[in-house]
Amino acid sequence: MTTIASNLQSVRERIARACAAAARDVNEVTLLPVSKTFGPDAVRAAYAAGETAFGENYIQEAVDKQALLADLPLQWHCIGPIQSNKTRLVAAHFDWAQSVDRLKIAQRLSEQRPEGLPPLQVCIQVNIDGGPTKAGVAPDEALALAREVARLPRLQLRGLMTIPEPSEEYAAQLAVHRRARALFDALCDTGLQLDTLSMGMTADLEAAIHAGSTMVRVGTAIFGTRAKRA
Repeated sequence: MTTIASNLQSVRERIARACAAAARDVNEVTLLPVSKTFGPDAVRAAYAAGETAFGENYIQEAVDKQALLADLPLQWHCIGPIQSNKTRLVAAHFDWAQSVDRLKIAQRLSEQRPEGLPPLQVCIQVNIDGGPTKAGVAPDEALALAREVARLPRLQLRGLMTIPEPSEEYAAQLAVHRRARALFDALCDTGLQLDTLSMGMTADLEAAIHAGSTMVRVGTAIFGTRAKRA
């Protein structure tokens, strides 16, 4: 068994234990391996171990990687910041965009989504704890943005994504994830048809699952420590 395959098995076991502790069905939680900064060989190893969807933060790097993996039936999630000059790449090359935090970006993604592709699956990124270095719409602005995004013709709004400030304390992790879950529930109560709450990473996936995450984005625990980008 390769290191990546072994790491994936360990992460799946963590998810299963967390679901059991939260009295949740393990099938309610999707694992999204985050392959940013790792090359196509790492993705191929994860694919061989059963994974078919991958998260990428750096758009041009991801597009270049996708070209080298075109022989595999993979699903790609953009989980990094989307600038206006990158929307066309995201619209054409990704299946999901989880980091939409401005109406302008959503509009460009909708306009630039090729007609031959299915609608781009979208999550609104929310800065749930007001972290000064984190992207995302403020929680009290999420409903207005979500309603506008839901009206765009080439997008399908799926839910929310959060990246809270890191904390080593489980109680603090759980508290902030519960705030995201409460916001998700509040948006659903307005009539929005949402099914995805993307929150939790290597360090806090247990707390995220306990709070109700439906998708955990895990990189380090699968692929190892990333080299810093130049």
